Amino acid sequence: MTSLGLAWRTARRYRARTLLAVAGVAIIGALLFDMLLLSRGLLASFADLLDSEGFDVRVIASEGLPAMRVPIPGSADLADRIRGMPSVRDVALIRMERARVRRGADRPRVVTLVGRTQSGVGPWTVVRGASLSYGPVGSARASGERDSASLPSERGDCPVVIGRNLATAFALEPGSSLDVTATPAGIASALPSVACRVVGLVDFGFAGVDEYAVATTMDAFEAIVAEPSHGEADLILVASRAESGGGAAAARAIAGLRPDLRVYSNEDVVAQFNRNGFAYFRQISFVLSSLTMSFAFLLVATLLTVSINQRLGEIAALRALGIGRRRIAAMLLWESALLVGAGALLALPLGGVLALLLDHILRQMPGLPERLHFFVFEPRALVIHVVLFVITAAAAAAYPVWLTSRLPIAATLRREVVG
Repeated sequence: MTSLGLAWRTARRYRARTLLAVAGVAIIGALLFDMLLLSRGLLASFADLLDSEGFDVRVIASEGLPAMRVPIPGSADLADRIRGMPSVRDVALIRMERARVRRGADRPRVVTLVGRTQSGVGPWTVVRGASLSYGPVGSARASGERDSASLPSERGDCPVVIGRNLATAFALEPGSSLDVTATPAGIASALPSVACRVVGLVDFGFAGVDEYAVATTMDAFEAIVAEPSHGEADLILVASRAESGGGAAAARAIAGLRPDLRVYSNEDVVAQFNRNGFAYFRQISFVLSSLTMSFAFLLVATLLTVSINQRLGEIAALRALGIGRRRIAAMLLWESALLVGAGALLALPLGGVLALLLDHILRQMPGLPERLHFFVFEPRALVIHVVLFVITAAAAAAYPVWLTSRLPIAATLRREVVG
């Protein structure tokens, strides 16, 4: 009989010990798997959130991220210059302002109003209705001319997309009307409200679960805030051409145009948040992963050692029948592999369910983007999970193997007979 066959018969013979070990390793493995998902989950989710916009370079006037509410001087002219660069495929200007929205006699809600010149992929996912439609943009905006395709009509109508939470609060559907009033900071006088038309319900990528957001075209935004069309943007988004070097090359070229501004590629943004924002999760993941692996090692090593001490006579008899040390050692390694492998396999679905529950709880924290996740599956997490448990299985069998390799056959058999 092979070493694997002997290990399998031993596992079936001692069912209670086997079930205890597998259950313990499964629970510990589920926690380890979740810690591996957590270690890079936020980072991977944040990078995916950035890439979902379709733009890979950001131009802001402030010193660091994520702050971007400082207007960019000469943003329209700069956008035209960027648009003419061979490494650039598309450019979008973004403005943001606080506003109040009201429908009929309902209590008004404070929202973040976003104006955008280009749709791109958009930092939102349409749930019902349609996304914003845009007319051509270009040098006309720099000269102060308005785009008639997106200009609010004489009735004050303007297209908007709204988040689902705001739609629920006001019972809104595509085609509903909504009054929007800008409330810029530092302005005491009240601005007139503008009647807007809801064209779609969306999930905003960067909006918090407790935040109301409304997006519209740039011309409609400027009508709401009562500013001319040459208002300065808070953020410039740039989509680079992959064949020209991608976001990193485009960011370097744009930085040369305006050294007074801050230009970040998506990779720069992710790296900065990785250093400053997500280090805590990596540290806590490393500590908890180390603890869980220690528990798995101690559990399996203890059970194997106790089992070996109870089976010394049986192992001595096998040795006396001519089964060598290497085969006995291989049997013990297979026993450890069966216990750890079965537990690690069960840990994957168990850890997946636990990750979904924990992610749902953590995402209720105020201020977090709705589409940001703490636990994100990556193939590297599965690879690390497997490697760690292979090491654990080998380490847990090390002492029992050493113990049986030094086992005196005659003395052990005599002690078993006398006992």
